[in-house]
Amino acid sequence: MDVPRAATTSAAGADVGVTVDTWHVLDNRADVDGPVRGTLLCVHGNPTWSYLWRDLLRAGAAAGWRVVAVDQLGMGFSARTGRVHRLADRIADLGALTDTLDLTGAVVSVGHDWGGPVSLGWAVAHPDLLAGVVLTNTAVYQDLDGRTPAPLRLAMTPGVLRASTVTTPAFLETTLAIAHPPLDADVREAFRAPYRTTDRRHAIGDFVADIPVDADHPSRPTLEALAAGVATLRVPALLLWGPRDPVFGEQFLADLLQRLPHADVHRFEGAGHLLPQDADVAGAVVTWLGERFPVRTTDAATTDAATTDAATTDAATTDAATTDAATTDAATTSAVPTDAVLPDELRAPDGVAPRTPPTAPFAPLWHALEKRRDDDGVALVEMAPPGRTGPRTITWSLLARRVDEIAHGLVADGVRPGHRVALLVPPGADLTAILYACLRIGAVVVVADAGLGLRGLSRAVRGARPDVVIGIPRALAAARALGWAPRRVLAGSLAPAARAALGVESTLVEVADRGRAAREADGASLPEPAADDDAAILFTSGSTGPAKGVAYTHARLAAMARAVGATYGIGPGSALVAAFAPFALLGPALGATCASPDMDVTAPRTLTAAALADAVAAIDAAVVFASPAALTSVVAGADTLDDAGRRALAGVRLFLSAGAPVPPELLAAAGRLMPAAEPHTPYGMTEALPITDISLDGIRAAGQGEGVCVGRPVAGADLAISALDPSGAATGPVGRHVGVTGEILVSAPHVMARYDRLWLTHRAARRDAGWHRTGDVGHLDDEGRLWVEGRLAHVVTTPDGVLTPVGIERRVEGVDGVARAAAVGVGPRGVQAVVVVVETQPPAAKPGLADLDLTARVRAAVDVPVAAVLVTDALPTDVRHNSKIERTRLARWAEGVLAGGRTGRP
Repeated sequence: MDVPRAATTSAAGADVGVTVDTWHVLDNRADVDGPVRGTLLCVHGNPTWSYLWRDLLRAGAAAGWRVVAVDQLGMGFSARTGRVHRLADRIADLGALTDTLDLTGAVVSVGHDWGGPVSLGWAVAHPDLLAGVVLTNTAVYQDLDGRTPAPLRLAMTPGVLRASTVTTPAFLETTLAIAHPPLDADVREAFRAPYRTTDRRHAIGDFVADIPVDADHPSRPTLEALAAGVATLRVPALLLWGPRDPVFGEQFLADLLQRLPHADVHRFEGAGHLLPQDADVAGAVVTWLGERFPVRTTDAATTDAATTDAATTDAATTDAATTDAATTDAATTSAVPTDAVLPDELRAPDGVAPRTPPTAPFAPLWHALEKRRDDDGVALVEMAPPGRTGPRTITWSLLARRVDEIAHGLVADGVRPGHRVALLVPPGADLTAILYACLRIGAVVVVADAGLGLRGLSRAVRGARPDVVIGIPRALAAARALGWAPRRVLAGSLAPAARAALGVESTLVEVADRGRAAREADGASLPEPAADDDAAILFTSGSTGPAKGVAYTHARLAAMARAVGATYGIGPGSALVAAFAPFALLGPALGATCASPDMDVTAPRTLTAAALADAVAAIDAAVVFASPAALTSVVAGADTLDDAGRRALAGVRLFLSAGAPVPPELLAAAGRLMPAAEPHTPYGMTEALPITDISLDGIRAAGQGEGVCVGRPVAGADLAISALDPSGAATGPVGRHVGVTGEILVSAPHVMARYDRLWLTHRAARRDAGWHRTGDVGHLDDEGRLWVEGRLAHVVTTPDGVLTPVGIERRVEGVDGVARAAAVGVGPRGVQAVVVVVETQPPAAKPGLADLDLTARVRAAVDVPVAAVLVTDALPTDVRHNSKIERTRLARWAEGVLAGGRTGRP
């Protein structure tokens, strides 16, 4: 379409008159049935074009939104003007285009890459039209002290810029090569279509040259004014991000969040720079629009027709530089409603509401510790402290004083409420003191434990974007190399040269010393966080995908501590041994003495019977917590215990095991080591723990069933089920019907506040008012007990109906020679076949098909058709607990084996 530019004059002063720029625009208005709800103004970056938004054009039309996707001048199939378009020009150019389009009503700007600043410039300049902002992998500000991303540094090098961006298609090809997953051949060709010759690539080079990395760059004032203007926007905003981006790293997302703190954020793990290609951005945007701009049934649609020029070519197949203007109807909408109602898709479909427990008074986690600041009794014992040959005992008074010193020191060093502090310190006195100090001053602790494995740990910390990392030398080396945080504090000691190499600004001892001095000098009080302020970011185990950040407020953390204390009778005077670090950290909040056994926290199976007994003896513990993998190791090493160890374990009154379904046989075996103890297994997850509880006697009383019985809700918790449909999706109304299998929903005061920077994930989990969807499947029995049958992602959809895995696995594990089993679905959903993968005892010498005898015995043990039985020496499990079987991974392996692929270990 043709867009007029302002009148100009020649060098001689003659009036040249109004000139025209020809734009290529994709407009879906003709595809929108009925009234238009609003307009999405989509701006691509460099070196893509409007084809990038093809999925959004389709999805927007189906949702009632007009989508106008432009090719910036000099780019795509818009005119090659022969002019250099700087940032200010491009913002003005877009404004001239929208004036010609005569956009009215609600407009949401959408930008990617350097289309982000252009779209935001338009947004700031058009407050009367702007209804919302969507951004994907972009930036609005580059700190002059910041390091330019490596791909851009190379492209901007004198002598390289023109050769890499204009003379050759190197810059374009590099951009296309960083898609995750790789682009299909036809999609690559579509992106190349407008840029096949040198004369069509000049704007690619101009775009790179216009990146204002220096203070004297012509576009620097425009960028700085734009960045300031963005901070004034108060419209709904959505930030969608691909973390695997070598150009726009997490620092640019952090900057955008500072300017748009109210924005909804979703990070697509595994996706990268070409996010609209890598992930379902169209679906995310439409979902967000439905929630932020819901249709009101009382609104009358207004669709004043306007005549606009829109070139609607199939740009993937055309090679034309411009297209003839076509006349289309452009519908306009009224302004965004201010009294928006809850969208229909967020309503519980005839579902039950959760039973709300009485509100308990809020007491922060550190209150119990402050009450015991004059107590010289034992608070915790480190069984294997660094640099020592024996245990180290920490009193309540010493712990309280250390927490106070570190808290004041962090404040003196500029840590403020809301700042995120990643704790990469092994369990023990230092970790406990740092955690409670951060909570005390309102800093948000990021607890990404080493049990996630290096890759998972790195992904988790980067995603949380901490302001400070406090860690041991090995952790700070990773933080420095991977850019986890701008500030690093050392828990330990290093030589000056090593400190400098790691970028250490202080040691923990120095922080505490400064805090002591500051407190003694002015007696300054510490900030007091509110109950609903964020307190912690914890992480799921990553057993069904990348570990998810889980945000807890101070009130919800306090409720968790209350639930644990009330359910298991843990409080002042109690002594607890925890072989799982997060559980041990609740000890001071409960007033309980704690010890963590000598073990590798990244490998629960390293816990030995002797190490557990030593920890129990050190504090005369009455309560023990261990994961199923750790408990299995303890039981296996029972013969190594001496008399003193057996006496210590005989004094335990209660032991708990959780993190994965716990076989009653394992609880019984552990019970023989701790004969006075009552075995219990709580059910919960990082998002909410505990939710239910059951004893070994309770499991035996429940008998055999479909799945694992995990008991009744703990005080304050509630349960419901959303039934599965034939496709395996949990679409049924929320209810408490007996025997109905579906997704498990929970409600409790100690359920997390939200998923961190995972807006879509959180929305899906909280789409039923008052409930959290767990992703687990199960059913309720006639006595109100919950039976867990597996994960929603692992249900098997056969031609005869939906099957859940745990019941099948439990029956197979009763077969002689079977240590553990996993039931998985192989084949397309809806027609999947059941395959059972068995970990044999003794371990199989070679993975692959089971022999005929074992196959027959497995098939005889279950009441469903089993297509094949495979064997392996060890089933893959999650890193943190070494207990949750990775069924998705096994399903891929089984499918490959049965298709004739190589039969390596799964």
